Parts: sequence; structure tokens; C-alpha cells
Amino acid sequence: MTATTDGSTGALDPRAASATTTTTPTTPTPPTSPAPPAAGDVREAAARAAERSIAHLLERQDAEGWWKGDLETNVTMDAEDLMLRQFLGIQDDTITRAAALHIRGEQRADGTWATFYGGPGELSATVEAYVALRLAGDPPDAPHMARAAAWIRERGGIAAARVFTRMWLALFGWWKWEDLPELPPELIFLPRWFPLNIYDFGCWARQTIVPLTIVSAKRPVRPAPFALDELHTDPRVPRPSKPLAPVGTWEGAFQRLDKALHVYHRVAPRRLRKAAMNTAARWIIERQENDGCWGGIQPPAVYSLIALHLLGYDLEHPVMRTGLESLDRFAVWREDGARMIEACQSPVWDTCLATIALVDAGLRPDHPALVKAADWMLGEEIVRPGDWAVQRPGLTPGGWAFEFHNDTYPDIDDTAEVILALRRVKHPHPEQIEAAVRRGANWTVGMQSRDGGWAAFDADNTSPFPNRLPFCDFGEVIDPPSADVTAHVVEMLAHEGKAHHPRTRRGIEWLLAEQEANGAWFGRWGVNYVYGTGSVVPALTAAGLPGSHPAIRRAVSWLESVQNDDGGWGEDLRSYREEEWIGHGASTASQTAWALMALLAAGERDSQAVERGVRWLTATQREDGSWDEPYFTGTGFPWDFSINYHLYRQVFPLTALGRYVHGEPSFGRSGALDKGA
Repeated sequence: MTATTDGSTGALDPRAASATTTTTPTTPTPPTSPAPPAAGDVREAAARAAERSIAHLLERQDAEGWWKGDLETNVTMDAEDLMLRQFLGIQDDTITRAAALHIRGEQRADGTWATFYGGPGELSATVEAYVALRLAGDPPDAPHMARAAAWIRERGGIAAARVFTRMWLALFGWWKWEDLPELPPELIFLPRWFPLNIYDFGCWARQTIVPLTIVSAKRPVRPAPFALDELHTDPRVPRPSKPLAPVGTWEGAFQRLDKALHVYHRVAPRRLRKAAMNTAARWIIERQENDGCWGGIQPPAVYSLIALHLLGYDLEHPVMRTGLESLDRFAVWREDGARMIEACQSPVWDTCLATIALVDAGLRPDHPALVKAADWMLGEEIVRPGDWAVQRPGLTPGGWAFEFHNDTYPDIDDTAEVILALRRVKHPHPEQIEAAVRRGANWTVGMQSRDGGWAAFDADNTSPFPNRLPFCDFGEVIDPPSADVTAHVVEMLAHEGKAHHPRTRRGIEWLLAEQEANGAWFGRWGVNYVYGTGSVVPALTAAGLPGSHPAIRRAVSWLESVQNDDGGWGEDLRSYREEEWIGHGASTASQTAWALMALLAAGERDSQAVERGVRWLTATQREDGSWDEPYFTGTGFPWDFSINYHLYRQVFPLTALGRYVHGEPSFGRSGALDKGA
């Protein structure tokens, strides 16, 4: 990739990201905003805004039919890319300079790096960014480096960083392997019924942990190009051991398990360990995608390459060569010469959401752009088994993943939304749509968990044990059902004419039971309660719940109560940790759209809240038909890993405006599920 996919010109102004943890974010000033419409002109203004947005979105479609916006996360992706190149001995001066330019541009005024726009400084991200800049040649006594090092020391130094950060540092001798939690490769041999096996982890964690077991067993150390004493509180004083929790607690049990695994590392039978690492290597290679990546996401690719290299795979081996080539496709080169690494790419997700937005905004269903998008989505259908089949071995494949290349891990969320998108398109070969929808709907129904909800990638991935491992101190490592995914599935099934199907009703019951006391729903994959509520209300009304239903009324009341004074909605990522942030934050285009989609679905089209929200969207639209949104409204792991989907600011406002102007979508189906599904 040689240019940005959203027209942006470079990294965010670091001064904009230097808010403190106690300051409420302020609404960004849009570049060029039309004057707000008068009361009688709100719908006309909404229609004009939708037309501008349609034109903008159509201009951004790729010639092959897909849409894709940049997927922005944080500088740990860029730092780890440089550390990988250092470890493998494949440094490139051009890449190093470009990565360093991006990392420097994201540094906050206090010397730290945050993991989301406007967020507080984060220790592990700051450590990794600092190390990357040292690798790029920035001297430790440079003012920006000295500020970062002082801040790191004040917060406990490297010793207080997360396990993954210290593991990266251990690769160069900046941390001791024996001071890291142990995770042996023999884990690959544990059967599915064992209380802790690799399939108890969510697919993203599983893909990362299997190669890391090899790295942990090998404990490699490459010569460090410099020391990092300045990041320790006192390098002469060993890190104190954490006191053991009581033996009768889960924490105490897993602490003692970790100690036992450290002993096992010293006495592990060589033949068994070698067999385990070879089995893990085969597991990794079998899951490499056609483009050389693993699961379509960057972290597993990085760790898989390190693991295989440690087992003797040279850099010219086809697996290694194509794997390294795939990493270049995660790079976004800015016009100012900076290089940003995407953790993942989202073309399937972006394309189905863009299709839904365009049709709901009035673009004719047989428009060539929509037919081209449908053809591309049909070509992305996954019709072979993946890891999900471990839990559902008899289920016939059918579904879609998030990325360009990821046949191993189709996800339920994308599949539901792709079906909703395909059903909106008037395709010249409707039998192709019908067949793909039938397969996808049947697969989705089969992935329902026992409790009635749907997760993102697996069914019944709810073991309590993985999160308790000392190794897993960062992000979510299991994949339980969530309200947003379940809502999208329920909405899809309702539009397939299956609102009264027993599986759908169980999903509805699950959603109603998950509603918070305040009337909102938790957002697992988007920020946060605004996203959850914006997903669930349209699903429940599509499934037949009236706007007068108590759950719907509570949701409406909550959304009205958290509307900002400017008419928009916003919710800061800190809502995942701090209750006072729930429903509160600077207004954003995507979150305002989610709230409007819920209110419109609840029958509130003529309400003051909806009118104010539409006013905000029309007033903040740029002249080119787009919206500006520096805030992160997507979620990888709640709080720990946040995402700015650069296309969210385009597709969701267009969807909301379209539904405001044209009404709610209605295209009931006779039912595409096989009998007995």
C-alpha cells in the first residue's frame, strides 16, 4: 500500500492527544461546516447531506468493488515491527525512518504515548515506542526521549510493563526470560476436553499463544545494540517477587502452576519438547493464509515468523518469505513520509457496511457500484472448515471473515452484516445471492452458544481459565457471546423471515436479559454502551418488539439522557473502566449515528432528540461529504486495544441520515434457513 485509503495526510497532531486523564474531551472543530438548518429544513438538510455522503462514498470504492478505510490502533504495532526486523536482521533504513516519523508524531506533550486519541499515557506503549526510537537512532538524552524515560521510571520502569512488552525486550537481553510467566509448547498436546487447551482461547489469542510457546521454550537472546538502564527504576536492584496469593484462590493456584511450569522448563524431556514444538510449528503452518499472513491480523504473523525462524526456517523458506511479504501489506504510507502499521484490515466489514448505508440512503439497489460490491462479497465467502469446527464439527461451512485473506477464522458479525447487505442489492443473478445467504445463515445459526447468544468467532468459548493465567495480562483472551454480535445476528434472522424461529427467540431472550439497569447494552466491539444500544434496539424492533416495549423505552430514555448539549452523542473509551464516562464523551459522527439508528428504530423519528442529532450530523459534515473523527470508536479489547475505523465516520452517519429521510429498511424474507437448522 503506497498511500492512505481515506485521504488523510499524516499522523494526528501530537498536541491534540495530550489530554490528561481527568479532563473531559472536547468536541473537535470540523474543518468546514455548513450552517445548521432551520427547524423546518432539517429533513431537506439531511437529504442534501446524504446525497453528498453518497457521492463521497462512491468515489472511494475500489475498482474491484470493495471499500476499505484505514484501521488505526497505536504505535506498539510500529514499534514491534521494528523490533521484529532488528531480531531477524532485516532492518531497512527507509522503513525505519518512516516508522520513527510516525511514532514521534504520536508522542504526547508529556513524553508518553497513549493507546487512543485523547487518552492517558500508557506504560507499555511508551516503553515499546521508546525502544523503537532508540533503534531508529534517537539518542536517550534528546528532550523527547528523556521525558519518556523519566515518565517510565516514575511508573515502575520496565518491570511494571505487561508480559508481552517484557517478552519483546527479553529477545534482546533487556529482560530475563526466567522472570516471565511460562507457557510450554506441550500445551499443543492437551486434548479438547482438558480444562485448559489451546481451543479454550479466543482465536486471536490462540493464534498468538501457539507460536509464543515456541519462543518461550527457546528463550532466544540476540545481541542488543544498546543498554536500556535508563528505563529501570534501579538496574542494580532485582525486581521483588510478587507475594503468592492464598492457595485456595484461583490467583494463588495459577501462580503456583506458573512456578511449577518454570521447574518443568528445566527438566522437560527433550524428545517430548521437540515433538511439541514441531507439532506447534505444523499447526502454525497449516493456518498460514494464501497471502502469507495468519488470520489476517498482524500480531500472530509477527510471532509466527519469530517462532518458525527459531526452529530453523531460514528467511528464504517459502513460509517465511511469504509471511514477511504479507507484513508489508499492513503498512500505510502517509504523504509526509510516515509509515503506520495496521493491526488488521477491514475490507469485508467496510464493504458490507457501505452497501447497507448506500441503499438505506436511497441509492437504487441495482446501481452498478452495489452490484460490483455484491460480486466481490460473494467471492469472499468461506466454504471450508476452520478452527470453529473444533466446537461445531458437523456444521456445514458458510460465512465471511473480516479481512482480505482469512479462511480459517470467518466471523459471525461479518457474516450477519454481509447477509443484510447482499439482501439489499438487486443482483442480476439472484440465485447466487440466495445460495450464499442460505449457507451463511445456516452457519450462523449453528454457531449459537448454549446460552442463546452469539460470539464473534467461536461457539461456547467461555472457559474461565485462560484469563487467569499470569501470561495473559493484556486484553481479552476468550470469546464469549456479546450483545452487539447477537443483535446483528437477530436482525439478520428477522430480515430473513425467521423472527419467530426458536433460535432467534433464544437470542432475543438473551439480549433482554443482558440489558443494563440504566437501559443500555454493553458494547464489546464498539465504544461502548452507545454502540451496544445502537446495535440492539434496531435488532429487537426488526424482530417484532414494539417501540412501546419496556426494554425499548428504557433504551430510549438512556440515549436521551446522555445526548450532548451540542446535539450529538459520544462515549470515551474510559467508560470501559470508569463508570462516570459511560455514555459521555465528545460528540462523534459514528456514535451519533448509532444513537440515531436506535432512536429511529424505536419510532422516535419526530422526537426532539432525533432532530438535534440530525442537526449535529448535517452541521458537522465537511464540504466533500465526509465527517472528521479523530476519536477511537472501535474496540479490539475493551480498554486495552482500541481502534479508529476510518470508514465508520462515513458509513454510519450515511445510514442514520438515510433512515431518517427514507424510513426504516423493510425487506422481509420467506426464510433462507434449512429445515431443522
